[in-house]
Order: sequence, then C-alpha cells, then structure tokens
Amino acid sequence: MTGRQTFCVFLLAAGLAAPAAAQSRYRPAAATVARWRREAAGVTITRDRYGIAHVYGQTDADAVFGMEYAQAQDDFHRVEMNYINALGWLSKTAGPRAIYQDLRMKLFIDPAVMKAKYAASPAWLRRLMDAFADGLNYYLYTHPRVHPLVIRRFRPWMAMAFTEGSIGGDIDQVPVRGIAGFYSAPAGADAASLKPAGARAEADSTANAGRPGGLAAAQVLPPPEPGGSNGIAIGPSITLDHHALLYINPHVTFYFRAELQMASATGLDAYGAVTWGQFFIYQGFNRTAGWMHTSSGVQNVDRFLETVARRGGRWEYKYGARWFPLRTRRITVRYKTPRGMAERTFTAFYTRHGPVVARRGAHWMTVHLMNRPIRSLEQDWERMTAKDYAAFRRTMQLHTNASNNTIFADAEGNIAYWHSDYIPRRSNRFNWFHPVDGSNPATAYHGLLTLAETPHLLNPPNGWLYNSNNWPWSAAGPYSPKRKDFPAYVDGGKEETPRGDHALRLLTGGKNWTAASLVAAGFDSYLPAFARLVPVLLRAYDGLPAGSARKAALAPQATVLRDWNYRWGVNSVATSLAVFWGTEIYHRLFPAARAAHMSIEDYVAERATSAELVGALARASRRLTRGFGTWETPWGNINRFQRLDDRIRHPQFSDAKPSIPVPFVSSLWGSLAAYGSRPRRGTKKWYGTVGNSFVCVVEFGTRVRAWAVSTGGESGNPKSPHFDDQAVRYATGNLRPVYFYRAQIRAHARRVYHPGTRAGTARR
Repeated sequence: MTGRQTFCVFLLAAGLAAPAAAQSRYRPAAATVARWRREAAGVTITRDRYGIAHVYGQTDADAVFGMEYAQAQDDFHRVEMNYINALGWLSKTAGPRAIYQDLRMKLFIDPAVMKAKYAASPAWLRRLMDAFADGLNYYLYTHPRVHPLVIRRFRPWMAMAFTEGSIGGDIDQVPVRGIAGFYSAPAGADAASLKPAGARAEADSTANAGRPGGLAAAQVLPPPEPGGSNGIAIGPSITLDHHALLYINPHVTFYFRAELQMASATGLDAYGAVTWGQFFIYQGFNRTAGWMHTSSGVQNVDRFLETVARRGGRWEYKYGARWFPLRTRRITVRYKTPRGMAERTFTAFYTRHGPVVARRGAHWMTVHLMNRPIRSLEQDWERMTAKDYAAFRRTMQLHTNASNNTIFADAEGNIAYWHSDYIPRRSNRFNWFHPVDGSNPATAYHGLLTLAETPHLLNPPNGWLYNSNNWPWSAAGPYSPKRKDFPAYVDGGKEETPRGDHALRLLTGGKNWTAASLVAAGFDSYLPAFARLVPVLLRAYDGLPAGSARKAALAPQATVLRDWNYRWGVNSVATSLAVFWGTEIYHRLFPAARAAHMSIEDYVAERATSAELVGALARASRRLTRGFGTWETPWGNINRFQRLDDRIRHPQFSDAKPSIPVPFVSSLWGSLAAYGSRPRRGTKKWYGTVGNSFVCVVEFGTRVRAWAVSTGGESGNPKSPHFDDQAVRYATGNLRPVYFYRAQIRAHARRVYHPGTRAGTARR
C-alpha cells in the first residue's frame, strides 16, 4: 500500500458530472466487437458468496481482459477516476479548480511518450495492455447505461500512465500550490488567476488549521491519519505448524482497491488487492509466495534549486560553469465550464533534472522522480507470478518499486524484507531531504543502488520481520539492518513510531504462531502512545493543589484513566476520553513540536506544562459532554463505520443513517488496526474514510490457505448484496476464509459467467 496519502482525488472531486462530450459513446467497428467476444469466450468469472471475482482465462491476456471487466462491474467509476487523475484529465469533469492538479500530472506524463513506450514494449506486455483496454471497452459496450465521466474509450497505452499501485504515488508528493504559483506568474508562460484544486487540502498539513463547513464551532478535528500499512512475515521456525505466515494490511482510503483472483491455463494464479483499473495484483499471494507493500521513508523524489537567467532571449539554467537552455513543452489542459469545454495552454520548463514545479526565492525548483513505465509494468507483473524467493529477488532487480518497502514469504519457508529498490546513488554530503543546488555537478546521480547496497533481510534468526511505515532499523529486532551501513537518504525516519513499538512488543519472543494468532496480533488493542502519555497527564493532575476546583472537577476522569489498561474497545469510556484528550493536546502543541523538531509524542512527554496537559483534559471532557450528553460516552457510540454509495464526491455521512461501531482508533496512537475517523459535515459521530482496508493472513503449507476481509464489501453498488456484507467482519476483525482452489470456489460459487453474458446461477 501504501500510504503516501498526500491527496486523494476521490475526496476532492465533489459534484462531478459527465461533460456533454463524454455522453457521445464510442461506437466500435463490428470487427472489434467480434474480437472482444472471442476474448470474452476464453474467460470465465466465478463470483463466490462474498461477490469476490475469480477470473480464469486461457491465456494471461484473457485473465487481464476478465479482471478488468470484473472490476468495472464492481465499480467502474473508481476505475475511470484513477485514469482520469493519472492522465491529467480531472478538470474535464471537475472544472477549473482542478487545472493545476492536471498540470502537475501532465508535467510528468506525456501521452506521446506513453504511446511510444507502448510501441517499444515487449510483445507479451503489449498483449496484456491490449487486453486491459479491451476488457474495459467491452464492459462499456455491454453496459450502455453506464456513462463515463470522461473516458469513452480506453487505449492500451493508458496503462503506462498508472503503474504505481499505491495511493498517492511519487507525483502526488509534488505540491499543487507551487505549480500554481509558478505557472500563473509572468515567469511562467501563463498569467492565470485560478484557485488551484487541492491547495487548501495540501496547505492544511496540521489537523486543525480550519474546520470544514458544517462542523460545529465546538468541534476540534483529530490529527490527520498517518500514512501507513502493516506487513509481517513469520518464519517456520516459530510457527506451530512450521509454515511461513504473511500478514497483509494496507492502510489506504477506503474503497481504493478491489479484491479478486486471476488465473490462466499458462500457470498464472494469484489472489489479492488490485488498485482499481490496474491489470496486476498489487499485494497478495500465489500458490507458493506472497508479498505486501508498506510506504517507504526513502528519499528518492529529489528537488533541485536551479539558477536561471534570461540570456539571449531565452531562459537558461546554470550547471557547473556552463549555461544550458531550458527545454520547453506546450501543455494544454482542457476543463469544463457551464458553457462547455475550454482550455488553457502553459509552457512548461525542464532542466536535466526534471520539470520546474515551483519558485524558491531567486531559484526555480525542479523535481526528479522515477519514470520508467515499461520496467514498472514488467516488475508489477513478474513479482505477481514469482513462485519463490529467488524469482522474487530477480523482479526487484528491475528497480522500479520506488515508494514502497516489501514484505515477502514463500512455501519454502523464506521470509524477507526489501527496502525501496529504486534509490539513485548520490553524494552523502548533501541533505537530500531538502532541495539541493541544481547547478552543482556534485549533486549528479551515479546510477542506482544495488539490492546489496539497500536495507534487506532474509530469514533473520529471530524468525520474524515486519514494517509498519517506520524505519527499517527495527524490522527484525536486534537482527535489523544498521543505519550506519547506509547513506542517510535511504530512510528519513527520526525515531521509532508508536505502531513500531506496538509491533515489536507483540513479535519479540513470540512462539507457536498460527494464522489465528497473527490475526489477533494485527487487531491487538493496546495503545502504546497513550500508555506513555496518560501517566504524564496523571502526574500533572496529581500535582494540582489539593483544594483545587479543577482537581475536584476532573477527579472522575482521572480515575477512569488511572484504571484504564490502554486498550481500545467499543464499550470503553477511557478510549473516548483519551482520544479526545489526545486530539486537544495535538491541536494545541503540534506547532510547537514541529518548531522544536520533535515528534508530538516526545514533545508532550518531555515539554508540555501541567496547565497544558490538564487543560486539554478539561476541554476534552466539555467537548464530549456537548457532543454526546456526557463525557462518559463509550467509544463505540462515537466511532462509527457507514458504507457510502458509489458516487465520487465528498463523503456524505449522516448520524440519522445506519452505522456500526468500530473499536479501533487512529494509528497515530499506536493501533496496528487503524481507523482514521473524524466528525463530518453535519455529524457529531466520527466516521472513517481511511485506515484498515484489505486485511489478509496467508499460510504457506503444502497448500496455501488464507483469510481476508475488505472494507464494507466488494461492490460499490448500494443495491448489491455485496455492498456491505463484510462491514461487521471488518469492524470486528473477523476474517473470512479465502476460496483459492477450484474445488473451494465451485463449492461456494454463486454466479458463473463469461464477460458480456448474463450472470448465471451456479449449480452445486
């Protein structure tokens, strides 16, 4: 997964509507339709009792055709939106507010380049991209009532624009605000004055810079949910049945991925989480190996401060002692208006490092990031089909896994950790976490670090390894990679995270692991951050004068917290009190912690005054009372899950509509099972949109076994029985069995059909 959640288009694009041009449907030639039907005849889709699609094709391309068709059946609008965003076409449906977000994408993604790379791709990869487009186009052909927002016809080369399965890939790290500021200024080619889409969202990096409309003035928003995922691998030396175990737990925006199986007669057979619209399983398992991704702290999206000048009638940049012309490219962004489509054209500037994305004083700032779409898709596919450690390691040598770390396990009993495999080799005397001098040749890249030069683990003696978006220096306890052995830019972590502390607490010394005990660990309710901070609060409370009115008023709250075991639960009043107190203290002290270059946890524990600590408890109590009638409100009465419909817009939560309690909390407090919730427009209760999504535990024995749950349900259609049939399982951590083998699937089949035909009812 990952969790580089800088920006999520699904939450930005409120009120999207299909432009008139999109309503004119693509009318394929008869020969094209005949070809689609031949492809569909080679594909069988079986839907199990939870609506999960098990796609079988005669060839790998057939399996891709079928999986794209199945994804479109489940949620076509999310499939389309991923490509609208990746291609820089959001403003075609969202209007002028998305122009600069689109410009950001187009600075890095050039359709002409993508088309050329598609033509230069290996034949086997072109066949898969062709099948990707055919499956989606055939879905639209057979579903004339589905109206795309923008994309009437999918093209094979489009797959090259979206090869990163994470939510918020490398391009999303580039702030829209800087692009808008530069390209709307005279030094750019256009003097636009449009407000950039996403500017407020990206500027509001702290929790409570403002309140969204509709929130009561008394409400303080909780901190942003930390990006993150949990990956754990347990070796056979410490498992009960001597089988390797893998725990897959991405933390992303809800409904960002589908769950399915794809297989072919040529040997492909993989199951897991698929980012909507992509033709590979992003994290999952096959018969003998499994993998999952966590967001990496690597620094490989680099910013360069360029020295520029107008020389001889053109813009030039300095590199060493010489001056070079900036390359330019005309970029047109089309956008929707009430009167129809309009467009703006920009002149984009590039140096040897990449596109200009902002101005920093007298300098122009460029960004360099990985852009290797052919190799990326090759690695995406080949790691899915790798059967063992040796084969998986070969896929890592393609060096395109830029933003993620990888946790791996296989049936031979191997467990492994890889850091990001795309890390440019650079001088370690520069701080690459900040912009560097682009005119200095000493900042040049010198190839990529080899796998041997990056943090890696294979079968550590302790028998386990993990990552939870923290640094790699604790990935296997005392057997972890050592920071001193690697360049500083390999990872930017400053300290262990509460989630890292929690994982270490659970894994260290563990024996006789089973799939069930690994699931229990993933949903362990202990909250390390509060175990550290609540005693600090209680010491401050105990230090109040004996006759203090505040001490008397807060005595019941202090008693509840003193008796707490630091574990979340739906019936826990202490959880509610602690979360509201933590929200208050974060809101007040985060700016000071950031200024002191400290984590909020360290700052509260070491520098917060007694008045700040106790005052936050008093405010938290008042907010609970105002919102819910009493501060003694159980957490489950506040923290809720509500399945939304499939429209791509701001979530429209309502306290009047059905919802269910969720016991787990934000990963900020150290919960491995993460739930990023907050009050929404017009609500008092807190509703989640990010955190635990696909959860899966895999056991690699003579036959692979797995258990999983997805957020809410597989289908985005509110009329489907699979819209919310996993909601209670999700909220309670009750994973269902995964049906992987043919006999299992037949026994639990509910529908069997070919794409384009009426879904038949399975006979058993």
